[in-house]
Amino acid sequence: MITYINGTLMTVGEDHIVIDVNQIGYSIQVASSTIFNLPNIGQKVLVYTYLQIKEDGAHLYGFLTNEELELFKKLITVNGIGPKGGLAILSTITPSDLYVAIVTEDIKAISKAPGVGKKTAGRIILDLKDKIKTEELLFSPSKVGENMTIGEPNYDSNEAISALTALGYSKAEAVKAVTLVGQKDHVEEVIKEALKKLASI
Repeated sequence: MITYINGTLMTVGEDHIVIDVNQIGYSIQVASSTIFNLPNIGQKVLVYTYLQIKEDGAHLYGFLTNEELELFKKLITVNGIGPKGGLAILSTITPSDLYVAIVTEDIKAISKAPGVGKKTAGRIILDLKDKIKTEELLFSPSKVGENMTIGEPNYDSNEAISALTALGYSKAEAVKAVTLVGQKDHVEEVIKEALKKLASI
């Protein structure tokens, strides 16, 4: 298994890149969002990879973060979502926004990806909703929680979510509300602000 490739970026295509490692060029298929975040040609780059072996040969899929790779591996477990479909989804929506869309059952957001209709989006939600950890939603940068710091929360988010579910809200509603609130100094502040968000949703 090839976990990652660390070398010199040689070529950037529409849907793939070539990285030189010790005079061997590795062709890696990537999402369009990955291409926009690459360094300049000739510079060093580390890409986390997923290797797929099929009858027609071996295919490498690459990601700039391990978070994207792990989400990609979740996506391709869904029936009807292959590696190319997984890349198409990640080209359209960020990992953190996709996590929130899955938990909050936002079919519209997921079905924006090319080739992903409402039925497929619903299947993604059904298959992956219970596989997503709260930490993946709360401590990843996203449009709904852009002031969060990965791995450094200063309140117990799980406690806030538990308190909200105890009040009768679903886990999806609680997670979305806490994500919208962002970081606070005390869990009580999070719960208070989250309740305001829930009242306006």
